[in-house]
Amino acid sequence: MKRAGLLTSSAMLLIVASLTGLGPKATAVTNSGPSGTHMALNCEYSTLCTEVANSSEAFGPEYVGHDEPSTVFYSNKPGAGNHVQYDVVLPRDPSPRNPNAPGKAFQFELNGALWFGMALCDTQSYPEQVSTCKPDSDRNIVDPAVSPNHPGTAFTELQFYPPGWIPWPTWAVAVGASGCDPTKWCAALNIFGLSEDPVNGTLQNPTCAARVGIEYVNFAFVTKNGVSQAPANPIDSTLATFTPDPSKDLFMNSGDHLRVTQRDTPNGLQVVINDRTTGRSGSMTASPANGFAQIKYDPTGTSCTALPYAFHPMYSTSSEQTRVIWAAHTYNVAFSDEIGHFDTCNGPNAIPTSRFGLDSGGNPITCPAGNSELTGPTDGDDDFCFPGSQALRYHVNGCTDTNAGFDGLDYQPVWPDGNTALHPEPFKFSSPRTGPDFNVDYSRLAFEADLPRIEATCNRTTGAGCTLIPTTDKGTPAAFYPFFSAFRAHKNQPCLFAFGNHLPGSTTDFGRNAQYGSLLSTTYLTFGGGGATDNRINNFRQILRNPCRGDHD
Repeated sequence: MKRAGLLTSSAMLLIVASLTGLGPKATAVTNSGPSGTHMALNCEYSTLCTEVANSSEAFGPEYVGHDEPSTVFYSNKPGAGNHVQYDVVLPRDPSPRNPNAPGKAFQFELNGALWFGMALCDTQSYPEQVSTCKPDSDRNIVDPAVSPNHPGTAFTELQFYPPGWIPWPTWAVAVGASGCDPTKWCAALNIFGLSEDPVNGTLQNPTCAARVGIEYVNFAFVTKNGVSQAPANPIDSTLATFTPDPSKDLFMNSGDHLRVTQRDTPNGLQVVINDRTTGRSGSMTASPANGFAQIKYDPTGTSCTALPYAFHPMYSTSSEQTRVIWAAHTYNVAFSDEIGHFDTCNGPNAIPTSRFGLDSGGNPITCPAGNSELTGPTDGDDDFCFPGSQALRYHVNGCTDTNAGFDGLDYQPVWPDGNTALHPEPFKFSSPRTGPDFNVDYSRLAFEADLPRIEATCNRTTGAGCTLIPTTDKGTPAAFYPFFSAFRAHKNQPCLFAFGNHLPGSTTDFGRNAQYGSLLSTTYLTFGGGGATDNRINNFRQILRNPCRGDHD
C-alpha cells in the first residue's frame, strides 16, 4: 500500500513515450496517441506486477502495494515446477440492471486480475550475481542465508481480466481498471523481472529506469494463433501491446469451462487456454519471436537494451524452497487474486471522462470533493477515477488506486456467497496436475496472504500489529476479508477451489480467515549488505495436505 502519504502527480503517471526519453510526467500518451507510441507498465504503481519483498529498496517511499491472497501448490515430482495444468470455470456476474443497488458487486470491482504463477529464469534480474540459469532444474535452489549466488529470477502470471467496465488499454496507466469486452474475458502472459543487485546495493541506471522501470514487465495477450499482436518487452512495447484486438485475442464467456496449461518448450514457457465450452483455444509463448526480452542490467551506464530472450521455468519441482527470492510471497506454482484496487465515487459532482484516468495536465483524476466513497467522504486513495458512463456494460463510477484504508468493496461481505442476484459467482479452479499426461497430483498446498507486507500497522520485524483482518484507516478491523474454499458443484464433478465468502455446497472453508495460518519470517538479501541477509515478516502462511487430489478425467 502507499507507505508515505499521497503520491505526487508526476510520480503517478505510469506511461513513457519513446520519442522523448523524459520522465513520466512529461511523456503522457494522449487520447489520440498512435498505436505505435511507446508504452510500458510501471511497477512502481501498477497493480499488475509481482509484489516485491521490500519496496523502499527499489521504489523509494512512493509505492502502490498488492493485496494478493494466494494458494501455493507443492510437489516433489520432477516437472511440478514447469509442467502444470488446471481446470477453470469462469464466473458470471449479476445482472447489469441497477448496478449501484446497495450490496451489489461485480467481478471487476473485486478482482483486478486473477492469475496462475510460476518462477522463471532471467539472468538479467535480481540478484545479478551469476550469469547462467539452467532451466527446469532444482540446482537453482540457493538459500540466501547460505549464499547470495542465486540465479537471476523472474515471475510469470497468466492473468485473467473480467469484462464489463472501463476498457483496456486504460490499465496501462490507471491502477486497476480493465476490461477487454462488455461480456467476455481475456487473458495475458505477464513476466516480471527486477533490475536490482542487493549485494552491491545498486539499481538499474536512471535513464533506463525512467523508460521501463526498476521492476519491468513483458506483456502479451493470449492470442488465437499464439503470435503476439505487438512486442511484449517494455522497450519495444507500444500502445498496441495493451489494446485488445477481438480479431486476434482469445475472448472467453462467463461460465465457460477452460483447461489451462503452463509448460516449457524449446522456445520458452508456453501457456495454452483451451475453452472446452466453445471449442476455441489460444496460446502465448515467452519467446524472442513474440518480442519477449530481458532488460540488460547496466547500473553505472545510460544504456537501455532489450536482449531477446526465451523465458524458461526455473525449477523442476515446487516447494517452499523454489521461491522467487526478491518477491514478498514465497511461491512458485500458485494461484492468486489481485484485490483491493477499487472504490466507488458517488455524489453530486461529475467525474470527467478520460482515456487513462488522467486530466489534461497529466494528473490523476480524483473523486470530486463533496462526493463519497463506499464508507464515507472521499479520501486520498480515491484517484484514477472514471465515470460509469465510460463503462462497457456495468455503469458504475469508480476509482482504481490501492484502497489503502481497507474500506472499499473488497473488504465488505459482497464476495461470492451463492446470492447471484447481488454477488458474482466465484472463479473456480482445480488443483494443478503435472506429469507427462497431467495426471500427477500436488501433495500439499499453502494458503498465503501478504497482509503483513502491506498493512501500515504491521512491524515486519517483530510481527506486532500484523492482523489477519486488516485495520481500516478508521482504526477498526475491516468488515470482511475473503478466503478460499473447496467444493464439488455436483456429486460426480471434480473437487474445485473457489475464492470469496462461504459458498453453498462447499466441503470446507479451511477455517475461513484462519486458513492463512501464522506469521512467516523469510530470509532476504540485505540491500547493499555484501551478501548479508535479514529476516522479514511479509506473509501469513499455513501448509496443508491437498484435499483436491485424485480428481482426474
